[in-house]
Amino acid sequence: MTEKATQRYPASYELIDLATRESGFTMASDVNVGTFLKTLAASKPGGKFLELGTGTGLSTSWILDGMNSSASLISVDNDPAVLQIAKQYLGNDPRLKLAESDGASWIEQNRQLKFDFIFADTWHGKYLMLEEALDMLNPGALYIVDDMLPQENWPEGHHEKAIALVKKLKDRTDLLIAELHWSTGVIVVVKHPAD
Repeated sequence: MTEKATQRYPASYELIDLATRESGFTMASDVNVGTFLKTLAASKPGGKFLELGTGTGLSTSWILDGMNSSASLISVDNDPAVLQIAKQYLGNDPRLKLAESDGASWIEQNRQLKFDFIFADTWHGKYLMLEEALDMLNPGALYIVDDMLPQENWPEGHHEKAIALVKKLKDRTDLLIAELHWSTGVIVVVKHPAD
């Protein structure tokens, strides 16, 4: 009988998790989503990564843990208090650039950039400015969103927004989409490579 393998957490994960709980931040990504992000990140060696919505850096730590040494990650958040936790524990990683910015402003100012992996974990790039974010994908790139299954903290009307997002993704002919009714609800999209 084989022994069950245990998931290896990123080196900084427990410290970030503790600081997150002490800060009162309640919108951290699920651990299952983190392991999934790590696995997907490993499929893009040397890739250019973008995370919209750093939070305290929990999901950031998983993405970095899956990236190889030649990959790079830009992570954007507009809240300096939570971003400071990410800076404290992840800021020394040379592959990571943390950007304190409003999501809309950052996307507008960087629309010419192209990425191999985008994790959209905030309104901009997900419910707002979706088309602009999708246009930043390279052919074959991954676009990932979570929190697509009903959550207790969703405001009234949010369920309809989630349904509309899925429809918009499915309506685009240049995207392949997989809906995972697992964890908090994950959608993985691949920008179809041109022939």
